Amino acid sequence: MNKTLVVVPTYNERENLPLLAQRLLSLPTPMDLLVVDDNSPDGTGKLADEWAAKHANIHVLHRTEKDGLGRAYIAGFTWALTKEYEFVFELDGDLSHNPDDIPLFLEAAQDADLVLGSRYLNGIRVINWPLSRLMLSKGAAQYVQIVTGMPFTDPTGGYKCFRRRALQAIQLDTIHSNGYSFQIEMTHKLWRQGMRIVEVPIIFTDRFQGRSKMSRDIMREAFWMVWRLLFQNKLRRRPNVPPMSPPARPPSPASSQRDEKGAATRAGSAAPV
Repeated sequence: MNKTLVVVPTYNERENLPLLAQRLLSLPTPMDLLVVDDNSPDGTGKLADEWAAKHANIHVLHRTEKDGLGRAYIAGFTWALTKEYEFVFELDGDLSHNPDDIPLFLEAAQDADLVLGSRYLNGIRVINWPLSRLMLSKGAAQYVQIVTGMPFTDPTGGYKCFRRRALQAIQLDTIHSNGYSFQIEMTHKLWRQGMRIVEVPIIFTDRFQGRSKMSRDIMREAFWMVWRLLFQNKLRRRPNVPPMSPPARPPSPASSQRDEKGAATRAGSAAPV
């Protein structure tokens, strides 16, 4: 079984799903894909079933209605935790996130609990957005930083990689937010526990097909969510526990052999003559 799972929520993504699935299947890194479909009227769920019937590493989770991005991800994460996946990705189904970046995330995740894909780390890397949308996104990121104290350049981004231990540390049934606020809330819950969170640069390309799911309700929810998180953290703008040490990497065969030789040499030099 693969150790990596990519969770992709879908609603009317019939045109984009085949392209995304092909790109994921062509990556050199083995992984599974979980499509979480909210009963798409355009038949995305049925198409996903057809792909799953042909490919053992594609799975489909059907939900009865459109219930928000956050609820779809919670369903996908809950499913992932019943399996043995070590790395669980969030990935948009509209091809705005480049699947080719997944190896970069996995490398960073060796020393982190959560990896955030950032559109604004060391510059702006956004394609096909009007200036007004870019200013809204950048303003939202700064707003989150000011209110919560989280130091991340792109707290509303939706390209992420969770370690299994990170998802286990969150009570998923207590997450009630959806759009942008869902991304903020998930990151904040781990940050205030002192878990190690890192950012990697990505290029974000806005969708060329289909319609954006952005709405005023999503923006309103995100505006108030940051204050709720601040009060949950008892008005602290810092983690409430010391930062955790990064997860230890398993030693490579070569380093293990070097360690064994070094230990044998030290043991030999200490032996009585």
